[in-house]
Formats: sequence, C-alpha cells, structure tokens
Amino acid sequence: MTIIPVPAERLIYAMDRSNAPLVTVPDGSVLTFETRDCFEDQIQDAGADFVTLDWTRVNPATGPVFVEGAQPGDALAVEIQHIEIGSQAVMVTGPGLGVEGDVLEHPTVRVYPINDGHITMGAVKIPVQPMIGVIGTAPAGDPVPNGTPGPHGGNMDTRLIQAGTTLLLPVEVEGGLLAMGDLHAAMGDGEVSVCGLEVPGRVTVRVRVVPQCRWPLPMLHTDTHVYTIASAVTLDEAAVMATKQMSAFVQAGTGLSPADAIGLLSAAGNLQISQVVDPLKTCRFELSLDILSALGFTPERDIRLAATAGQPAAD
Repeated sequence: MTIIPVPAERLIYAMDRSNAPLVTVPDGSVLTFETRDCFEDQIQDAGADFVTLDWTRVNPATGPVFVEGAQPGDALAVEIQHIEIGSQAVMVTGPGLGVEGDVLEHPTVRVYPINDGHITMGAVKIPVQPMIGVIGTAPAGDPVPNGTPGPHGGNMDTRLIQAGTTLLLPVEVEGGLLAMGDLHAAMGDGEVSVCGLEVPGRVTVRVRVVPQCRWPLPMLHTDTHVYTIASAVTLDEAAVMATKQMSAFVQAGTGLSPADAIGLLSAAGNLQISQVVDPLKTCRFELSLDILSALGFTPERDIRLAATAGQPAAD
C-alpha cells in the first residue's frame, strides 16, 4: 500500500478556498498528515513565556490536500486509521481563557511527558486517547480561521474524531481542500480549560469521495454509533442544530415521520457536548447503528457503496 506524505512544511491558519494545494491525490488515497501542536510547537518546556507566544500561529493545520474528483455537493469520507503523537503534551490556561478564566490571575503553562500510554498529572494517570481537534475543508464563502468550527468542520474539538472512526465533511470547492491539525493526547468533553493535552503528531487517513452526499454534515460514524455535529454561537443553538440534523437524517434514511423520529431520539439518542471554549460552541448527537439497522438503514454501508461506486477499492 502506498502512503502519500503530507508534510508540515507549509501550514495554514484558515480554511480558505484560495489556499493552494500542498498535494493533489487520487480519490481513495491513503495519506499521512504531519502536524504541529496548537501552538505550532512554540512551547517546549514549562518555563516558556506565555506572554511572548505568537498568537497569530495558533491552531495551524497541515495541507490543504486536493482530492481528485471531489466536486461541490460531494462529501469527503475521511477514514482515520492511525494517530501517532509526540513524547510530551502541553497545556495552558490563564485570565480570560476557558470556563474559569474569570477567576484566574496568572497564566499557567504545563508540559507533561507521555510514558507507557499515559500522561501523569500529579497523582492521576490519564490514558492516552489521541484525537484530532482541527479538521475541515474549505468553505465556498469567506475564509474561516482554524480556531472556529462550523459546517465545514474546523476546530470541532470532538474527542470521538479518533482512530477507527470515519468523518464526513462537505465539499464546497473543487478538490475539497482537506487540512488538519491540533492533535490532543487526550481531552475531556467541553475542553473547559481552553486546551486539551496538546501534541504534535502524524495522522494516517484514507480519503474517499462520496458523490452528491445529501446527509447533514459534518457527520461522524464509529463501529457502533453515528453522530451529527453542529456548531453555533451558543450551546443551546448548537444543541438544537445537532438534534434537528439527526432527526432529518433519520427521517430521510428510514421514512419515519418527524414525530416518530424525534420520539426515537428522545428515547434512545444522546445529545452531547464537544466543546464550549471556541468562538462557536459544538454539540453532537449520538444514535446507535443497531437502532438504524433495525429500521433498515445502515449508513456505514451506504457510505462505502457511494464512495467506491464506479471505481476499484484501494489496496
């Protein structure tokens, strides 16, 4: 199997249709993105001066990648195969940052070594669970800074965007212009301090085009669940958006009425928070694939069929 490298030799700070592609790849390619951490590796030890950080270099993403055959109205199915992370993680917080920035008087910089699959924070050992904070495609309209999530993806900080999952992103411009960065060794739902355990790393993905995908995007599926992801100015708005998107998805795939679909979601679905600290807040709605399968709808199969229609499967 040929793996195409996407080196962090040129970083972008906004998802933008005018970004020149770093590489152009065929549909179905396997790629490895090299990424910097969310501070572009400016912090190497706990003695780093928070005040002198260059905040114009925050949340860099590697790319973008032009996927041949991707046209507006399509989706990119990004199958996340493996995430390799660096040997230490960085966290910062301070006045005005995160949920408790109003009570913090001084900035704090912490650097944590990663050993044997764990990060030690005082007396607590946290298992490494690598995930992608920033991943998206270029919007057709104005550029969106990497720190902001939205319909294009971006800084969704959704901890389930990890190895073994497939993320569907919209194609709004030819080639999609996929980029990613801001890896975390681990992160709790909410990302309440304004940081996860920030790390550089490498992400190996397979990218397929899903022609004229009409599902509400972004969407994520695992082996057991499917998720709609929505971002808005307030958490309430994001929660409503994620729920309505899942309801529409269920209705379209199963033929259930609006009343029956929302009843099903209320009885068996889970509305969850991804993050509350970015310029837009992000929620996700979770529904079991077993439930959809019982209704005759298997979205993960439909993704594979749509993505490989008319072409041989990649090795």
